Amino acid sequence: MDEPAILFGPYRLFAVQRLLLEVDKPVRLGSRAFDILIALVERAGEVVSKEQLIARAWPTTFVEETNLKIQVSALRRALGDGQGDNRYIATVVGRGYNFVAPIREEAPSRASPSPVVAPAAPHNLPFATTRMVGREDIVTTLVEQLSRQRLVTIVGPGGIGKTTVALAAAERMIGAYEHGVWMVDLASLRDPGLVPSAVATVLGIELRTEDPLSGLLVALGGRRVVVVLDSCEHVIDAVAGLVAAVLSGTPGVTILATSREPLGVRGERVHRLRPLDSPEPSPGLTAMEAVAFPAVQLFVERVTAIVEEFVLTDANASLVVAICRGLDGLPLAIEFAAPRVEVLGVEGLAARLDDSLGRLSGTRRRTTVPRHRTMRAVIDWSYGLLSEDEQRFFRALGIFAGGMTGETAAAVAMDAVTTDVSAMERLVDLVAKSLVIADVSGTGPRFRLLDTTRAYAMEMLDASGEREAIARRHAEYYRQLFASAEAEAPERATGDWLADYAQEIDNLRAALDWAFSPSGEAPTGVALTASAAPLWVRLSLLEECRGRARQALGALGTVSSEDPRAAQREAMRLHAALGISTPEASEMFAASTKALDIARRLDDREYQLRAIRGLFFYHVGRAQFRTARPFALEFYALARRGSDRNDLMFAERTMGLTEHFAGDQMRARRHLEQALALDALGAFGEDASRFLDVVRFGTDLRISAQVFLARVLWLQGFADQALRMTEKSLGEAETTGHANSQCYVLALAACHITFWSGDRIAAARYTARLIDLSWRYLSPHWASYGARFEQVLALGADGPNAGPNDGSPRRHSGQEESVNPNFSLRSVTGLMLLAEVLAQAGRNSEGLALLETGIEQFEASCLTPELIRLRGELSLGVGAPDAERAAETDFRHALDEAREYGALAWELRAATSLARLLRDQGRSADAAACLRPIYDRFTEGFGTADLIAAKRLLDDLGAAGHC
Repeated sequence: MDEPAILFGPYRLFAVQRLLLEVDKPVRLGSRAFDILIALVERAGEVVSKEQLIARAWPTTFVEETNLKIQVSALRRALGDGQGDNRYIATVVGRGYNFVAPIREEAPSRASPSPVVAPAAPHNLPFATTRMVGREDIVTTLVEQLSRQRLVTIVGPGGIGKTTVALAAAERMIGAYEHGVWMVDLASLRDPGLVPSAVATVLGIELRTEDPLSGLLVALGGRRVVVVLDSCEHVIDAVAGLVAAVLSGTPGVTILATSREPLGVRGERVHRLRPLDSPEPSPGLTAMEAVAFPAVQLFVERVTAIVEEFVLTDANASLVVAICRGLDGLPLAIEFAAPRVEVLGVEGLAARLDDSLGRLSGTRRRTTVPRHRTMRAVIDWSYGLLSEDEQRFFRALGIFAGGMTGETAAAVAMDAVTTDVSAMERLVDLVAKSLVIADVSGTGPRFRLLDTTRAYAMEMLDASGEREAIARRHAEYYRQLFASAEAEAPERATGDWLADYAQEIDNLRAALDWAFSPSGEAPTGVALTASAAPLWVRLSLLEECRGRARQALGALGTVSSEDPRAAQREAMRLHAALGISTPEASEMFAASTKALDIARRLDDREYQLRAIRGLFFYHVGRAQFRTARPFALEFYALARRGSDRNDLMFAERTMGLTEHFAGDQMRARRHLEQALALDALGAFGEDASRFLDVVRFGTDLRISAQVFLARVLWLQGFADQALRMTEKSLGEAETTGHANSQCYVLALAACHITFWSGDRIAAARYTARLIDLSWRYLSPHWASYGARFEQVLALGADGPNAGPNDGSPRRHSGQEESVNPNFSLRSVTGLMLLAEVLAQAGRNSEGLALLETGIEQFEASCLTPELIRLRGELSLGVGAPDAERAAETDFRHALDEAREYGALAWELRAATSLARLLRDQGRSADAAACLRPIYDRFTEGFGTADLIAAKRLLDDLGAAGHC
């Protein structure tokens, strides 16, 4: 039903729908606060008496004025009343309240709230479902401190509200930082070595290096971002090292941390969070006096949210204060205790709480912080209120490291001993009792235990003797879950698949840790590792994938299997996972070789294809194109025996790449165009299929085919088409959001083709993007390409419009170009550019020495004609005896090779060099006869540097119209 809206400030109030929007964002209000707001707005500009407001909010219950003040205070906070120039509710002393802001009514057609939710700001902060109490001034102080200092650590005991305060401060900073505000929850992390990976995952940074910390620093180098590191104490050394490195190496990153102890890092500002204040006990304490203290405010607010008829009175104020002081003002303890009022009442709660504290006093250790003892007492007491079935279910939930759904809880925490009450009913009950937290922001509810609560649950699980059985069920459940995930990957859209399974990564890690522990079950760990590889690959957690694959392969020798074929299959999958995740050439070769050997024995076509792909790219990466060719042919033949168009597309693409490097550009073009024709049939338009490409072969097939087609087009003399194809490929790669695909286009097409075309400004721009992406996503392979291109730009800088200042960032201080000698495709392609720029810089001897080494080291390829031509140019510059004769020989050799390879672009360069030499020897007619026929074969690309230079030379020779 359409309803007019009442507008005031940035708010729209829909009284009938009981909805308040701030712009388009709903404002959370309790039911009584909402009643009070409606009553005030209905009589805006008039004084509404306290009695009238109490009657409106509590129509059937007698309450004291204190309760009204609490609700009005909560309403003012929700509206931001008093912040800046915002004024909404005025107190009329002795009478009541007056809504003083101007209001107006909006017609129903315009007023109806839009169902479309406004785009989220750049952050991942959870929505606060309850109001923070008593910390507003602290939050303001923290925000002010963070504007001046880059590291602030909130320190205090467990349950004191460090995370709540950190989130409130972080929320106020949204919009002030270009790249957002991001929370990294470290509570479930048990391996300190995964701290950089956890941060990178939240920030969307792909880790592709054995040194994730250094890669993370590089990726953060250009960002202005706030990172909230929550719950650092259990991995504090690793966090301290990371924070120290970030502060010294990334000027735009601000860090807000929470921990039970300071990080001990230079430049750290420590803010010790104190408990919420409570009044001193006093026989004559009134409700008005008690509610002035935040601990009491929090208790009353949490109780009234559950027990609507509860009111703070002079009669119960002393008991409430005793409860708050007994809980030492810890917000989490108050959160646990407040719901018990529904069952026990205030008197019963105070009595039971005292009993629980007394029972635990004998177990205190001298080194234990008192507040920790109090917190344990609250949890222990809450646990004691549960039935036996509830206790069994609750402590079983402690096994979940990263939260759970109702389904997973049922599978792991329920057993034949429990009653027929469903897991969801149990979870809802535990949520109501504040022992479990519910997250309803996704498509389905997800549940988790607070870190302190989970530690307690695990302790109870150990004491019960049930831990091993629950851990076994947990690991087995996730083995089955990830087996299903692996099977679903080819059929589902990437985003949907990741939404279901990425959130289980902490449970995956916990299951693997148990499976490979002395009391675990290695076969479960082996199977789980093999099935989880697609998740690690798609999240670009390649170092974690590599480590887990190694761990599982190491355990294979200790696993006895009644099914040798199944055991071989597990080994094959693990070797394939290792082959696709390792950056080390030798390990890739060994893992792919073993995977291929097993796949052939098992006649497993899928894994033969994966392993052959690995071996093909191993040899291509080392510029061993002839050695790689048999693997391409084997893949091609194997793919053609099947009917999978995806395999056929990859086979055509691989053959195109092979023919391109081998030198037959015409055949290369046919294969690449055939690959794209297969794609056009629609087999690969679905996101799920492209996801499978990445998992199986490490690349998006359509994009990679376009990359090499662009290179072929350039060599064939179609520079304009090549540049358009490059731009198209880069746009598609950006659309996928897959960083590796973007780097692929930039490194193998965009940078090379713009360098070859003589467009240094575009080359500098693409180089900058490649360096940024490769460092941000921690890819040393692509970073080495970027470093070489940057080196070429720096050596060839000549004037304000050239060189890395066109947008190519300088490498981080202390970062040297890393070159893996086992992967030298980058070396041979970059060597050609370096040799040319060294010649232009007059460093001919240096360039010649570099070039001679390259020509001797690498197999003949499509680049050979240009390498030979450059050797001739550098020889002329050195001025050695018989240099002109040697140069002419090289130029003619290069011309013949280029013609044989179908590389018109190299023909033009060789002919231009030869014509220039002949002209200098006084043989102008020969020079024109050599160059003009080749120039005339071009139909496009006349704005490229090579064709411009050739045209100028022909004009100088006076050859126009004479040949």
